[in-house]
Amino acid sequence: MRLAIFGLTISSSWGNGHATLWRGLGKALVALGHEFIFFERDVLYYANTRDWSSLPDTFRNCELVLYGDWSSIRSRVRRELENCDCGMVTSYCADAIPATDEILDALGPRAVFYDLDTPITLDRLRAGKELAYIPARGLRDFDLVLSYTGGAALEQLRDVLGARHVEALYGHADPDTHRPVPPIADYRADLSWLGTYSADRQTALEELFVSPARLRPADKFLIGGAQYPEHFPWSENVYFVHHVPPAEHAAFLSSSRLTLNVTREPMARMGWCPSGRLFEAAACGAAVLSDQWRGLDSFYSPGQQILTACGANDTLAAMDMSDAQLQSIGRAARERTLDEHTSRHRAAQLISCLERSSTALPHSTPAGTRIEHAHAHGHEHEHDWDRDRDRMWR
Repeated sequence: MRLAIFGLTISSSWGNGHATLWRGLGKALVALGHEFIFFERDVLYYANTRDWSSLPDTFRNCELVLYGDWSSIRSRVRRELENCDCGMVTSYCADAIPATDEILDALGPRAVFYDLDTPITLDRLRAGKELAYIPARGLRDFDLVLSYTGGAALEQLRDVLGARHVEALYGHADPDTHRPVPPIADYRADLSWLGTYSADRQTALEELFVSPARLRPADKFLIGGAQYPEHFPWSENVYFVHHVPPAEHAAFLSSSRLTLNVTREPMARMGWCPSGRLFEAAACGAAVLSDQWRGLDSFYSPGQQILTACGANDTLAAMDMSDAQLQSIGRAARERTLDEHTSRHRAAQLISCLERSSTALPHSTPAGTRIEHAHAHGHEHEHDWDRDRDRMWR
């Protein structure tokens, strides 16, 4: 099967979770005998932080197309879609609307939308905010809609945006990249947190990380990530690494006694929202302490494969566990990840979803569908992507 993917980025892992996901998923698709071409707008922000200028040689018969504006690749897109089985648009794709138009106009490929930010999408719709990656007709014209978040989010994608065939496609970890490695002195800590700064998880981060750090001044706390503001409540025992590249994620996660998983507030509120970082940490055999949300126990067993916390006291209790206890939890989480949550599992699931979907479904409007706000169909809108980048997940 050959896919044409129109996404935010696969070339830069800086300040987003999309790139790491696509790198793992793309590698797994190739291993399963499939091919893809990835179209990415060449925006300055990612150009300045790019760690992939092209796809690795191991991505056989696959290609990354970096382009300056849509008009420069329109004819190329049309040619590629003629030879593809699937045309996929993702949330936060810079040219989602014209890409959707081309996919729907093409005769052969299944039309797929993959929302990697579903709770953010739904929250912005409820607030009447702009969504430049959602067509005026919502999602009803797509043969398949995939969601990074499950549970109630799937029903809302049907009811609010008219999606006809919806399935969850969760995050994952590439076990070749995310695996236990020897600890590195610079990354040693009693508690670590790896993630881009986001205002909508700051309250939880302060409760589960900042407050315990102040209560345990003799312990070392470590943050790795990008876009942290000057007003972040640092303390003397909280250390900071400005952006940890994907190649060093395993070392970062393997070097602390305990690592934290904190979910953005809209996603935690909706539930069924495992982040890519959660699977990556577990694949590294790290002992993970996570905030609580509905559905977490369907991915890892609390108390056996993962620890959970509602407040600072829960964090301190987890930190007081013995090394042997934490290592046992980390090993169990890694086993569960290798059994159920690798990139190869998700790639096989994606292909299965595509095979079940059908372009023969009628393009009708489900009863009760309501769209709060979207762009006019076919309008090539120039969007403030630097502004929206700061609201992105992970």
